[in-house]
Amino acid sequence: MNVVDSSGWLEYFANGPNADFFAPALEDEDELLVPVICLYEVFKRLWQQRGREDALLGVSHLYRGEVVPIHDEIALLGAQLSLEHNLSLADSLIYAIAHTYNAILWTQDAHFVGLGNVQYIARR
Repeated sequence: MNVVDSSGWLEYFANGPNADFFAPALEDEDELLVPVICLYEVFKRLWQQRGREDALLGVSHLYRGEVVPIHDEIALLGAQLSLEHNLSLADSLIYAIAHTYNAILWTQDAHFVGLGNVQYIARR
């Protein structure tokens, strides 16, 4: 299973320098888990940058994977991971979902470097 954080989705949509790194995880829709908080972050950023219609179109791609809600166990694990690894709210919840489902987290956010089950590429 794969989880791609919001920065990876946005990089892919923008066809940025790291888009090819994220493509295998994003295009393997049967193995793709999408934390619900990624819907929020990606929709918000796309709306800011491109407008509402493009944001709706873009976020529709996230629904090709399995959208994973944040329930109580995810929230508590996220809090624990946040304290252990100094992660933000969103990042700790994304990582908690990856951890819960034993999925690989694909990211270009440096604060995930060194954590288990993380595929990282530096931003270019």
